Amino acid sequence: MTVISHITFGTNDKARSAMFYDAVLGAIGFARLPKPPEKPLAYERDGQMPTIYIYTPADGRPATWGNGTHVAFVADSRDQVDAFHAAALELGGMDEGKPGLRTHYGPNYYAAYVRDPDGNKLQAVCYAGS
Repeated sequence: MTVISHITFGTNDKARSAMFYDAVLGAIGFARLPKPPEKPLAYERDGQMPTIYIYTPADGRPATWGNGTHVAFVADSRDQVDAFHAAALELGGMDEGKPGLRTHYGPNYYAAYVRDPDGNKLQAVCYAGS
């Protein structure tokens, strides 16, 4: 059982975020849940939590990101990490760390870091060997 129900990111452009997250989260096995257009974007992997929500802030102020915070998503393979990173850059994300081993975290820790178009920092990590 997961201990996290959901993760929420803010956006200032829902359509841009839909294109970005459909591809980037799709690369690591997430799918967008069917929701009416007035609802936030929502993604799950294999129909299980945590759910990833993309909201326009309810208070009407612009969405912003936190420096030093990020969410790491588990990828099943290094190829998925590579695809996550490539999709992010193709769709307006920024590179925060190219795909590769980070042996200071563990011998098989293969990860990539990006920022989405709103500045939220994301990571995909695979713990499996090559």
